[in-house]
Amino acid sequence: MKTHEFMPGFPDVGSNLNRERKMRHLSLDALASSSGVSKAMLSQIETGKVNPTVGTVWKIAHALDVDMDVLLSGSTAKSTVFEVTRKENVPTLTTDTSCAVFRVLSPVSMAEKLELYIVTLAPGSIHSSNPHCEGTEELLTVLSGEVRVSSGESSDILKSGDTIRYRADRPHSMENLSKGKTAELHMTVLFR
Repeated sequence: MKTHEFMPGFPDVGSNLNRERKMRHLSLDALASSSGVSKAMLSQIETGKVNPTVGTVWKIAHALDVDMDVLLSGSTAKSTVFEVTRKENVPTLTTDTSCAVFRVLSPVSMAEKLELYIVTLAPGSIHSSNPHCEGTEELLTVLSGEVRVSSGESSDILKSGDTIRYRADRPHSMENLSKGKTAELHMTVLFR
């Protein structure tokens, strides 16, 4: 499953990105390093040669510490506590190796504080994660399917409706044990 691309010419992400980057006195190299988006891609976005995916805009907004709306609409007004993200605008991140899809429910301004996701795991797939920063925890609720969750040496099998809290500052994984069915989970990541 691929992330959605924005329509050509709308919105003007390139000039908004250029303005925000220059306001912070960041070079393309520095932003590439902090966002994980290549310098070449950033340059092409700024010059309007490519339309970035939602996932790419999310990474850039996170690195700039701005709401995605700043890059999408050019709005520089402070965001309010009353924030709505419509279903069609939810960023979707995919991992080719684990057949996992992460729908990002939390606003980018909360990244690395509290992150909320709906995770979909393909039948028989395993999503493994390297340790996050010290003290990070994850809470998973199985919405559908049967999933094995492992953290360090601990492991348990959860069914629909079950919730688990575990340390995510060690290697951890989610494995879909549902026979031929997709598993869906609600995941909360707590950073300390």
